[in-house]
Amino acid sequence: MAKITGPVFNAMGLPGVSAIVLITSIFTNIYSVVAVLTTLNLPMREGIIIGTMCLVSHNFIIETTVLRKTGSSAVRMLILRLAGSFIIGWFLNQVIPGNYSNNYISPNREQGELLPVLLNWCRTISYTTVKIIVLVVLLLILQQVLEEFGLIRWLEKPLSPILRLMGLPKATTFSWIVANAIGLAYGSAIMINQVEEGKMKKQEADLLNHHIALSHSQLEDPLLFLAIGYVIHWMIWPRVIIAIIAVWLRKLELFLRFRKVQGLIL
Repeated sequence: MAKITGPVFNAMGLPGVSAIVLITSIFTNIYSVVAVLTTLNLPMREGIIIGTMCLVSHNFIIETTVLRKTGSSAVRMLILRLAGSFIIGWFLNQVIPGNYSNNYISPNREQGELLPVLLNWCRTISYTTVKIIVLVVLLLILQQVLEEFGLIRWLEKPLSPILRLMGLPKATTFSWIVANAIGLAYGSAIMINQVEEGKMKKQEADLLNHHIALSHSQLEDPLLFLAIGYVIHWMIWPRVIIAIIAVWLRKLELFLRFRKVQGLIL
């Protein structure tokens, strides 16, 4: 795999074996990415680049479902996230000090047994499932409390200028906070609930999705990389910037479509 993917990943300052990390990320979560990175022993610079790419492109099965249920095209979201991760990888290769040395040697590992791997997966997925259930229940309670006492308005007011700069409507405030604090998988119930109850229109949710598809879970996920010694500021601000660009490009696209329809009517 490293030989086949080498030319593509070398352009981003990565060895071809990085494809294994990205594929792992697409089908699983960031915890698995950290585990694979630890196994591969990539240098920090390369680890930061592929790690940030994975922060954009991970857990596609669950997260794409959430984005689709809140009003966006699944295919569009997949393309956006994959393209965004490769753009970020290329950008970080240009701005992070140092150069790719092209002398990475993958560590030799003995072949493991299947049963221990499956048992470990069962333990991990069970823990994750319980964690999701507990977090979803707590979030729904928090949402009801905030709405009952009118506290959401207190959140919206200070964040309004920031969201306006990002191109996001005011109605997306609470879902934006949830997505950035705990991510799409754990925050899915809140975002879907906001759309189903009409608190966030589908077009507003679609704009939000163009942002959070590229930039979400800005607390827990980067901290996992901090735990293995990475410098995490590189893993945060590039995602925010590309997410803002994606929203404004989407707004431009919608504007041009509207102008075209108006022109046809006239």
